[in-house]
Amino acid sequence: MDKTIAILGATGSVGTQAIDVARARGYRVDLLTANRDFTAMESFARELRPRYVAMADESAAHELTLRLADTNIKVIGGETGVLEGIFASRADTVVNSILGEAGLRPSLAVIDANKRLALANKESLVIAGEIVMARAKERGVDVLPVDSEHCAIFQSMKAGRHSEVKRLILTASGGPFFGCTREQLGRVTREDALAHPTWKMGKKITVDSATLMNKGFEVIEAVHLFGIPADKIEVVVHRESILHSAVEYIDNSVVGELSVPDMRMCVQYAVDYPSRCPSTSSELDLFSVGKLTFFRPDTEAFPFLALAKRLAGAGGAMPAVMNAADEVAVDAFLRGELSFIGIYDTVLEVCDRLSARSAEHTLDGIRESDREARALAREFIENKTTAKKIGGNVS
Repeated sequence: MDKTIAILGATGSVGTQAIDVARARGYRVDLLTANRDFTAMESFARELRPRYVAMADESAAHELTLRLADTNIKVIGGETGVLEGIFASRADTVVNSILGEAGLRPSLAVIDANKRLALANKESLVIAGEIVMARAKERGVDVLPVDSEHCAIFQSMKAGRHSEVKRLILTASGGPFFGCTREQLGRVTREDALAHPTWKMGKKITVDSATLMNKGFEVIEAVHLFGIPADKIEVVVHRESILHSAVEYIDNSVVGELSVPDMRMCVQYAVDYPSRCPSTSSELDLFSVGKLTFFRPDTEAFPFLALAKRLAGAGGAMPAVMNAADEVAVDAFLRGELSFIGIYDTVLEVCDRLSARSAEHTLDGIRESDREARALAREFIENKTTAKKIGGNVS
């Protein structure tokens, strides 16, 4: 295929699957970026021979430079190096699979470089969706979603006009704790939360799927991608993960996309669009699937869905506050410093304390809200940890 791509976050789950697609489809890879895994990056760089490799971690960039000294691959270091690589790259399409808030500036850089953005970094739209989509529209840049749900909606919206859309149906696997009560969630371990029933993903997004925060993020993402208000987006728990999402039109017809759960299909669709080409993903065998089930989500046991919908309607910097608090809380949970229920407590507390703050929806305003939310989340977690230690000593 005569296509040149760049892969940001190449050592992560979606990044490695994007590399699988590049191998299978014969795409040329001109830029790879990662944070600090220089061992994996050396292997990918020697195989794919990009002109540029960027490592956000400066020390990792130095080590990789030494390891690739016998090649003509240019290694760039630091967060600004990632942005430099985006502008220098000859890629037609950039797959942004960087994790978390760190993916926002690269998304904007891709747009400013007038390259197609294949977006797997949902936080770009959660944090600054209005800014990202407005800039893409201004520059005439395509933003193609790589999340399976939004890829499905993107395809399903081709069946009618935007004005004919009645609602979006966003499917969720329900995670490993489907059907659990809040009391049961209080006994969840790290290993429990990382055992996703369907998808193989990174630790952060796997925990977000377990809390249903990931689905909350996807509601906000859908608002910005498709211009549909949050109150017209319904989340449906679909345990089989075969219907990836759907669109209901005003004539009550529902158009959805069904396929095996495989992110490589979404990456390929974003790169090849508007063409469809043979895929390395498995065919869908409906006889093996047998049945498809659908359930209403439990928003009492899993309160992040309701929170995300509320903040999507509020707009401004509050979605960025929610994301920042969640990043801190999930990190603390994975390090054993916070319980699973503590993730909910932390995010809800931070959002409540900053709810009256009217931050201007600019990049500077968002960054300030992000910093403040992270500081509050750390303070809340430290206070909980201290109180637990004191209580333990007293008992």
